[in-house]
Parts: sequence; C-alpha cells; structure tokens
Amino acid sequence: MTKVLCVLYPDPVDGYPPKYARDTVPELSSYPDGSTLPSPKAIDFKPGELLGSVSGALGLTKFLKDRNVEFVVTSDKEGPDSQFDKELPDADVVISQPFWPAYLTAERFAKAKKLKLAITAGIGSDHVDLNAANEHNVTVAEVTYCNSISVAEHAVMQVLALVRNYLPSHDWARKGGWNIADCVSRAYDLEGMTVGVVGAGRIGKAVLERLKPFGVKLAYTQRHQLPADYEQSLGATYYPDVKELAKVVDIAVLETPLYAATRHMFNTSVIASMKRGSYIVNNGRGELVDRDAIVDALNSGQLAGYAGDVWYPQPAPENHPWRTMPHEGMTPHISGTTLSAQARYSAGTREILEDFLDDEPIRDEYIIAQGGALAGTGAKSYEVTKGQASPGSGEKA
Repeated sequence: MTKVLCVLYPDPVDGYPPKYARDTVPELSSYPDGSTLPSPKAIDFKPGELLGSVSGALGLTKFLKDRNVEFVVTSDKEGPDSQFDKELPDADVVISQPFWPAYLTAERFAKAKKLKLAITAGIGSDHVDLNAANEHNVTVAEVTYCNSISVAEHAVMQVLALVRNYLPSHDWARKGGWNIADCVSRAYDLEGMTVGVVGAGRIGKAVLERLKPFGVKLAYTQRHQLPADYEQSLGATYYPDVKELAKVVDIAVLETPLYAATRHMFNTSVIASMKRGSYIVNNGRGELVDRDAIVDALNSGQLAGYAGDVWYPQPAPENHPWRTMPHEGMTPHISGTTLSAQARYSAGTREILEDFLDDEPIRDEYIIAQGGALAGTGAKSYEVTKGQASPGSGEKA
C-alpha cells in the first residue's frame, strides 16, 4: 500500500472548522503571466475552506482513501521522537509547506528508504536538501505560482503599515486613546520615496507593479536584468549589486531566495550604509538578514521599521528578539497561506498526487528535481549550494 505522510500546521486554537468571514473566494481563470492554474481531475473541498491545517488535510482525505492510500497527517515534525520521524521510514510521499516545514535533511533522506516524491504545498523547497534528494532518486515538486500574488500583497501591506505607522496608531485606538500626536510622530507619506526590491521574480515583479501607482521611485536588483521595455513601463532602475541599491532606497523589500550568496546580505555594514530611517520588509527568508543587526538598527534609529513574515528558526521561540524589538510589523509566515491561496496549492498538490499514483508525468513547471537530476526544463532555475538548492527566479513563499 502506498503511504503519504503530510505535515501541516496545527488547527486553530478555538477548534476546527472555524466560522468563515466570506462564503466564497473569487475564481481565477489564469495566473498573471497567462499560465494555467492547477487542474486536478476533481477536488473534495470548497474553495475558501481552511485546508492548510491538520484537520483540513489539504482536502485530500477522501481522495486518498478512495485510492486505498495510507494517509498520515501530523503537525509534529521536530526531533527523532516526532510523529514525522516515526512515520518517515516507510513513506512513499512526503507533503510539507514552507509555512510549517518538515525539513528533509540528508539524514532524513537516508532513513526514508521508500521515499519517491517530496511535494511542497506552496512555493519554496529550500526545506528540502536537493542534493540528498538527487542522491536518493527522489522527485521534488511544488505548486508553481500558487501563492506568489498572496505574498506580494502582504509585502505591499507591510510597506504601508510601517511608513504610515499603522500598527501603533491602531493600538492607541484599541486602548481607548485619541493620541493623534503620538500616532503621527512616526507617520510619513509613501509617495516620493524610493522602494528597492531585492529579487524580481514573480513575487518581486508583482510588488513592483503594485507599488507603481503610489508615485514612488522604483529600483530592483537580481542576477539578471529585466527586459528594457518592462523596466521602462515601471520606471524601475536596475542595480546589479545589492549594496549599491541599499544606499539609495528608503525601503528595501526582500523577495529573494536563501542561498550562500544571499545569507545575511543585510548585515550590520549594509544596514549602516542605508539612509537613516530606512525600512526593510522581508518576506523572503529570515536569514537574508542578520537577526541581531536588525534589532540593533531599530534600537539605534538607523532603521525606522522592520516587517517580515519569515523568521529563523521557524517556528520562532517565544523569546525571539524580533517579537519584542521596537517598530516591528512581524507575522508568523502567513503571507502565502491565505484561504484563497490554500485552494490553489491544495488543488495543485492533488494534481501532483493524481499524476504520481497513475504513473503519469507531473507537469514540468512543478518539478524541482526529477528523480535524481535537477529540473532542467521547468520554469525555475536552481542553484545548488552547500547541500540545498534555491530558486534563481526569486520564487519562494
């Protein structure tokens, strides 16, 4: 019997299912670049339901039961005594999410003798050691583009929240105050500021496009310059080096993947080179910045604010300094798992499983590593560094 092991985040503290704020979510016909949405043969859920937690089970329970597949769903994923580690040795498929990742290390691959397929329900497979996947002939797949716009919207929200001092102002209202001077003493207009995006893949480009109507000056950096006509349509300036971009921007938005060259790219030295009172929004990966350098810069006033949806480690411990540092707008890696996005990545996960169980080819753009070789024809290019691979396109969520 085939066994699918699925790691999802825990259910809501008040129990599942929750009441939903809306009865439906909008239906999309395609992604912004014209590529097609997931197309499984059927789904057993209503779009807009909570699917990403344990009880939601990505809407796969009935499907896998009907296919006579053993389906184990857990949120317990850390340490050798976790349910994940106990179930892993005889699993054929592992499903995980970037928001609650089950790290597939070389050691875990060595124990997973039957493993054939590792699926990321979302985008961003840097919790999978791709070198080890290749060595053990395991295919790695993710649901391309499913939540790229979700993350981009979150970044724009965080930019506005920091610059307009929204969260402290909201706190004054909740506390019963009417402290206008306290609220506006750190509030500015976004208009006229320079916003630099680090990593102009699908997410980064969506951030640039959504910020353009605010009347900002746009800049970006990544390994490959965007087409000239696209740059011109945005009025965006390309900087080949992140250090040069950091010197000119008022706000840096980090949407690049994590690999050796990007780890701690915003360190004490780079942050010191920025304008005093700059902002950083990081929805890429927590280690793109130096944790303590961010805290120090906020305390000194070199940074006016920091917002992020990603931490290191994840989940962050209760005493993580980013929980209590001043002028922060942190969220617990939720940007890519809205109810709208869950419908797409759950459908995409089912499509991948249908193909796997029917011995059909998984669609090319979903493949990260194909049973022993890095994907060479898919939509993403990958750089393998120190035991893992990261997407060169800037995709992660």
